[in-house]
Amino acid sequence: MEKTSSDSLPLTVNSSEKHETVCIFGTGDFGRSLGLKMLQCGYSIVFGSRNPHMSSLLPSDAEVLSYSEAAQKSDVIIITVHREHYDFLTELIEVLNGKILVDVSNNLKINQYPESNAEYLAQLVPGARVVKAFNTISAWALQSGALDASRQVFVCGNDSKAKQRVMDIVRTLGLTPLDQGSLMAAKEIENYPLQLFPLWKFPFYLSAVLCAFLFFYCVIREVIYPYVHEKKDSTFRMAISIPNRVFPIAALTLLALVYLPGVIAAILQLYRGTKYRRFPDWLDHWMLCRKQLGLIALGFAFLHVIYTLVIPIRYYVRWMSRNMTITQATTKKENPFSTSTAWLNDSYISLGILGFFLFVLLGITSLPSVSNTVNWREFRFVQSKLGYLTLILCTAHTLVYGGKRFLSPSILRWYLPSAYVIALIIPCTVLVSKFILILPCIDRTLTRIRQGWERNSKSSKSALNGKTDI
Repeated sequence: MEKTSSDSLPLTVNSSEKHETVCIFGTGDFGRSLGLKMLQCGYSIVFGSRNPHMSSLLPSDAEVLSYSEAAQKSDVIIITVHREHYDFLTELIEVLNGKILVDVSNNLKINQYPESNAEYLAQLVPGARVVKAFNTISAWALQSGALDASRQVFVCGNDSKAKQRVMDIVRTLGLTPLDQGSLMAAKEIENYPLQLFPLWKFPFYLSAVLCAFLFFYCVIREVIYPYVHEKKDSTFRMAISIPNRVFPIAALTLLALVYLPGVIAAILQLYRGTKYRRFPDWLDHWMLCRKQLGLIALGFAFLHVIYTLVIPIRYYVRWMSRNMTITQATTKKENPFSTSTAWLNDSYISLGILGFFLFVLLGITSLPSVSNTVNWREFRFVQSKLGYLTLILCTAHTLVYGGKRFLSPSILRWYLPSAYVIALIIPCTVLVSKFILILPCIDRTLTRIRQGWERNSKSSKSALNGKTDI
């Protein structure tokens, strides 16, 4: 509650401290929202417009003038018009000479033009000092109160003093300026808002392909096979039974894929005998997507829990339970209690609960609000040590579920094993590889390599003497 009220304070309370006058070219949604925000933070605002007349949409404390008149009121001018309308600025070259022009424009697609909009603006008005800023903040965020990542404002420019002036304005508005260097970075900054979940594409596509494969694999085994051999209609399994096989397998596989690139990277370093060589691009991208893979895996685990909880209320399960009860009553027979089966069932459930608990813990610690409160060593302990423990528990959960059926020929249908057998391939590979890597003889060499030691290098002797760079 305290955070919410403090965040919204600049939007509702006028500051008693008056700052400089800032000119805004353009009276669109973003220009109006930015002007209102700056007025509430104590700035005097003058709008420059091609039709200089006061509108009910504009803040009442602001002044609206023509572009030329407004530019003479301030040496900081924020351009809130689209690039295709920049031509009018050529008529104001003399007025804008020496002024700070803040370009906030974005494009409709990535790399739409050869140069960035800010660089194009600098070419149109060579005497002005152009700074790129505010393009990652939306009008809605300015109106409602920017939170978390939306507080970040990327700033770049060739003139350090002009850039500092803009960054001071950003701070006064309660936002966080991030200096990205010279104006050459403007193109990257302009492309940033156009990227649609760049680190999520690979995890989403991989998850979709994995789920589609597993779904059709289970359909072949549990729907098509019974129909071909027994003329039995089992299509109803496609609603709950098959998804409840697909989701846990996808969760376990994706969790294993979170830790597989680390294993591959360690093997590459051992093979190369050095840490001073770049990993392949595909491995670098894979390692950057590990957080996203883990969160999607956690989502599938949640779905598995929900689907499992609804199993007792399914019509098929209730029908089977009633028939079994009636059969036992009519035949006067009962199934004897099996202690070993009870142990397997309880162990399977217990391992699943513990694995899911640690899974949720990993997901919580990956949130920025939580990860920012722990140091690097604590974060690594949770994500690495507890992560591998989660993978072990979830793999054991699947192994116990299979029980003695793994090696039974009766589970094969058209020579296809059960889906949970496929689920163990990648996790077991990761765990076995990790076990080999932590063997003292291998772990010692890997640790030395990561500390700077290189095989077959002149620097190896100095590394052994403790003189390598960290």
